[in-house]
Amino acid sequence: MEAPMKARFQAGIVAAVMMIAPAVTGGCSRKAPPPDPGSRAKELAEHSAEFKRQLIKVADGVYSAVGFGLANSILLEGKDGLIIVDTMESAEAAADVKKAFDGVSSKPLKAVVLTHFHPDHVFGAGVFIENKKIDIYSHEKTLAELDRITTLTQEVTYRRAMRMFGTYLGRGEMENCGIGPSLRFDDKATMAYRRPTKTFAGERFTLKAAGLKLELIHMPGETDDQIMVWMPDRKILICGDNYYKSFPNLYTIRGTKYRDVRVWARSLERMRGLGAEHLVPCHSRPVSGRERINEVLSDYRDAIQFVHDQTVRGINRGLTPEELVRFVKLPSHLAEKPYLREHYGTVAWSVLNIFNGYLGWFGGDSARLDPLPPKEKAGRMARLAGGEGKLMAEARRALHAGEHQWALELSEYLLALKPNDKSRLKLRAEALRARAAREGNANARNYYFSQAMEAEGKLKLTRPSVSPDVVKRVPLSAIFAAMGAKLDPEKSKDVVKTAAFRFTDTGEAWTVQVRRGVAFIEPAFPAKPDLVIVVPASLWKEIAAGIKNPAAAFARGDVKIEGGVMEAVKFLRLFGD
Repeated sequence: MEAPMKARFQAGIVAAVMMIAPAVTGGCSRKAPPPDPGSRAKELAEHSAEFKRQLIKVADGVYSAVGFGLANSILLEGKDGLIIVDTMESAEAAADVKKAFDGVSSKPLKAVVLTHFHPDHVFGAGVFIENKKIDIYSHEKTLAELDRITTLTQEVTYRRAMRMFGTYLGRGEMENCGIGPSLRFDDKATMAYRRPTKTFAGERFTLKAAGLKLELIHMPGETDDQIMVWMPDRKILICGDNYYKSFPNLYTIRGTKYRDVRVWARSLERMRGLGAEHLVPCHSRPVSGRERINEVLSDYRDAIQFVHDQTVRGINRGLTPEELVRFVKLPSHLAEKPYLREHYGTVAWSVLNIFNGYLGWFGGDSARLDPLPPKEKAGRMARLAGGEGKLMAEARRALHAGEHQWALELSEYLLALKPNDKSRLKLRAEALRARAAREGNANARNYYFSQAMEAEGKLKLTRPSVSPDVVKRVPLSAIFAAMGAKLDPEKSKDVVKTAAFRFTDTGEAWTVQVRRGVAFIEPAFPAKPDLVIVVPASLWKEIAAGIKNPAAAFARGDVKIEGGVMEAVKFLRLFGD
């Protein structure tokens, strides 16, 4: 019971970092020429200069900490105190920023503002706040988003984020992350997570603190909860992630829910209408000058709308997703702008996301309605090639001929047949490294290199560590939200049982009813439970996160059970991978 139960029963509280055809005529008459593959990689390397570590003075009392981590943190100095906007991705990154801020002013911190929920903006808050009672401001949607990224899909998005940001890459492989030098978060990083204490609904909220008056304006874009920090008297706009110096990430390959690009474009138009004289993004360097900012935001908005409109145009022509990525190309007057180079987002990924947002996964080809399983398809492809040896020979030929994508795709068939074959894994790794070396998009480059390391057996992504301090801040609702996705359908196929949870320190009660492969969960005490588990919420969170061993807690009597300890153990084991 002890070790197996602790290993299997994880309710998903471990914090996430964050907590995816032939050519046809395109959507405009004049397109930018495709860049030389070698120059794209060189351009990405040169882009690193954008993230030189520096505390930039934007204006009197306004400082942007660039290059200390993936995101920026912004310091606002008022008459009698300080406000910090966004807090970095880890305690380690935040500590470096705090040291730089302390060199500017010794005034007390009065408030923290979070522009949105992304982990690289929120997981360093505790370093700045320390043990003081300081309010953290955000939009009300931020709370639900923070709860979501610490449950449900957090395990897979953590792994994908580590690849995308190149967290474990070495020198010579890692250039940058497209919008920052690196993500300073891995399985050993410290989280200094603090939940927002003051939230607002609607479009605007006026924050008065530290002798400053700020307008917090809800402008959804990269996220639905995104807020801008506007200083109207000084015409300074802190724009979160709605603008940074790269083509925007209208879809992220680490995985996310649909980003409504029309909403993003409308927010950019609203931002442009403010007439800012200083634009302070939370990734990349500030932009100054009203005319310059107007040009940048206009181009950014137009690029997003162009990709949206031409994708929909192609959809209505009946183009498949594969055809659409060749159909939609930015016009040269936009593609050539340095702030629209595809170092972070790409037009192709954006097109696929827009298609999926409107029509879902089905591309319209009936051959995709019930495709062959990967292994069966791979076997048929091998037979078509004249055997697995011939398929392997073609993959090697393609690799040496510089047809790296074809070699990579063939490696998928080969590994579907023999997943652990060292020669096939080696070929896949070589194809991935060849693609990475010529890639100008940081996310793609980092992902290729990271998966090459995995194929070589040099990298195995595990869960990030999580501290009790972080776990205690996660609400019970987030813990129970994850339980349903942990239920093993085979183990529970004949089980009909109801467990009641009563939490002695919060007064809350929850029902978890297993009904033959489905877990019905609600925040109430059931009428006739088969089991009653009485436990402090603080302890239950640590058990759910794998910090405390449930068997030891049962043995010590820290958990009271009605209905039998072994029955409770059997019930909880249903929720293990």
